[in-house]
Amino acid sequence: MYLGGLSLLYICSMILSDSRILEEIEKGTIVIEPFDRANLGSNSYDVRLGKYLAVYNDEMLDARKHNLISHFEIPEEGYVLLPGTLYLGVTEEYTETHAHIPFLEGKSSTGRLGINIHATAGKGDVGFCNAWTLEISCIQKVRVYAGMPIGQLIYFAAEGDVINKYNKKDGAKYNGRTNKPVESMMWKNKF
Repeated sequence: MYLGGLSLLYICSMILSDSRILEEIEKGTIVIEPFDRANLGSNSYDVRLGKYLAVYNDEMLDARKHNLISHFEIPEEGYVLLPGTLYLGVTEEYTETHAHIPFLEGKSSTGRLGINIHATAGKGDVGFCNAWTLEISCIQKVRVYAGMPIGQLIYFAAEGDVINKYNKKDGAKYNGRTNKPVESMMWKNKF
């Protein structure tokens, strides 16, 4: 199978295995806090839903304006997500990726509950250092809990030197360390 001129076999051979993820953690090129060895799969690391969710304050969003959100904590008994609402969530894990390209994907168990964890933003950049904001939507009502497995990080090897790492990039919009979801900063772009 070919994807944009690259074979799928070639792309898959560049995904880090569990032993390589552990090597990179030891070297400090991948940071996962907190790290739990039990969450390491054969070629991915499971991340959990943090305790905060957020929703936009306005029913209609405007790409040229700063759309404000309201944060709330998921109660002990869980929180029921409703279809037709975009929830911003956050991973419990803070991550740093200094030499690889991280991808965040939903877990199959999450998908089988009808939960999508990102609309379009599954790829991170080399140099991304933060918790991951999730763009959560659901097919039907579903109760979620802080600390539940929500996704998995997959790491790809970068081909060639990276000149413009995200954490060093001028104008990077999502560099501040946070444990709460972050709203869209599209309004900071020039268009």
